[in-house]
Amino acid sequence: MVMPIKDLKLDGAAGAGAVGGRRPTAVPAPAAAAPELSDRPRRRTFTVGDKLRVLAEIDRAPAGGTGAILRREGLYSSTLSEWRRLRDAGVLGGLTPVKRGPKPAVRNPLTAELAQAKRENARLVRRLEHAEAIIAIQKKVAALLGLPLATSDSDDAS
Repeated sequence: MVMPIKDLKLDGAAGAGAVGGRRPTAVPAPAAAAPELSDRPRRRTFTVGDKLRVLAEIDRAPAGGTGAILRREGLYSSTLSEWRRLRDAGVLGGLTPVKRGPKPAVRNPLTAELAQAKRENARLVRRLEHAEAIIAIQKKVAALLGLPLATSDSDDAS
């Protein structure tokens, strides 16, 4: 004879997989990394406008408000000191954003003319080779037919 287990209570409201009125804990799957996020963190950069905005806001802040602004912006007081030094030296006012990376080479105005001359030279060399091949064939045909060719003094011996 089988004895019933009295300690286990199955609660119909808890669901089919519930034991003792409790459902199994569902563990969410790990979230996949967002494709727009890079694997390596990037250093924050501030534009001149951002720096001047933060400095103006700190200059207007009441006593003791500087710390709140620095915490909100995620800045250190040393960064603020550096920005103030740059502003006082007049460097921040005249800065223009500079594109990073290798600078393009200065174009020489004679480059296009040189390229055109090289193309023209190559075309003329091809025409000369074609003309010399025709002349060589004419000489061979004349030699086979036994026709004497008139030679000029300026003709190269080929």
